[in-house]
Amino acid sequence: MSMTLHVKRRAHSIMIPLCKARVSTVSEYADKLIFTRGLRILKIMPIPKIEWTNSHGGSMQTNIIERYRRGVYVWCTLLFVLAFLMAFTGVGHALSEDEQNTIAVYERVNASVVNITNIAVTYDFFLNPIPSQASGSGSIISRKGFILTNNHVVKNSDRLIVTLSDGSQWPAELIGADPITDLAVIKIDAPPDQLTVIPMGRSDQLQVGQKVLAIGNPFGLERTLTTGIISAIRKRIKTDDLEIEKVIQVDASINPGNSGGPLLDSDGRMIGINTLIFTPSGGSVGIGFAVPVETVQKNLNDLVNKGYVAYAWLGIETQTLTKRLADLLKLPVEHGAMVARIVRGGPAHVAGIQGGTRRVEIGNQLMIIGGDILVALEGKTFQTSEEFHDLMKPYKPGDRIAFTLWRAGKKKEVVVELGERPRTQGR
Repeated sequence: MSMTLHVKRRAHSIMIPLCKARVSTVSEYADKLIFTRGLRILKIMPIPKIEWTNSHGGSMQTNIIERYRRGVYVWCTLLFVLAFLMAFTGVGHALSEDEQNTIAVYERVNASVVNITNIAVTYDFFLNPIPSQASGSGSIISRKGFILTNNHVVKNSDRLIVTLSDGSQWPAELIGADPITDLAVIKIDAPPDQLTVIPMGRSDQLQVGQKVLAIGNPFGLERTLTTGIISAIRKRIKTDDLEIEKVIQVDASINPGNSGGPLLDSDGRMIGINTLIFTPSGGSVGIGFAVPVETVQKNLNDLVNKGYVAYAWLGIETQTLTKRLADLLKLPVEHGAMVARIVRGGPAHVAGIQGGTRRVEIGNQLMIIGGDILVALEGKTFQTSEEFHDLMKPYKPGDRIAFTLWRAGKKKEVVVELGERPRTQGR
């Protein structure tokens, strides 16, 4: 007769043979044993009185119930350990590779993210001071205490308070800000050993569908992690004074308070700074935008050393010349950037570039015509005003660049020394 142990784990049942021997009579029954952690021994079959045969062929009967019971308990103990391991390392409880990656990134980068509280004072009709408070996020980028965030997080502040991951709070000083890219740098005087610097990644090789993680303080809930993918890489987003190039669109949940926090790749490197959301309700609907870290790296030195970003400035306003408009005005070229207005005393005005002289309405569009038509910059042609400004972006104040333009039916070359854009001026 075979002794068999019936074991049940979750919805699966197994049978484990314990021993085999020749049986004579059944003397008593073993107790039912119950285990927790998902393993239950349903029933142990009767433990018999057993006849043993010695090496000389003789036989003897002995009741070995107690000895055999101890052996069964040893087996049960081993089975309990096995069940425990199965319960906590089985497929149903194991973390996936993606989950393990997410947890590892959070544990590694979490301490690099800070909460920023913006305390401002406004005044009511009777000039009584009314304090207001808003919060955002930021990333530690230097053990000297520099923290990267959004301009709109720290804008119009009377006092800034930074809360680190250990709960300590530090007053912060605004070092530099750029409303065009919505970037800002603040500084705290915390000991270097309390500061964990966030690793910088790259944003010039991102792909749609790539996994991203966002850490921030939505609605004041500190160091909240959300995950998603890159939904798109947008060429440009413009809202009021804001103009972000190669903006990263993500579906990771980003809410008020996430602004200024890092957007991370699966290696835990910062690839962007969470900045905007598109929402009809005020909360996340899965359409968020981040400033690429490439823009941060290009402007960071100016933000820290100058307090603002120095942009090259030409001192003109342009409009796109289309073929339809060129045909109507009988112009010698079909595409380019028409100079509509010019800032007196600006670099273009000093170099002799001329602006428009009269306004005309073409369809539902108001155009300023009669000025120079720019068609090439350093030998590189362009067809629209947008393309012209894109070609201007790599240049810095003080650079000398050659323009090809048309004026009164004649082609000309003009060299302009770029100035530094006044902080209240356009291009």
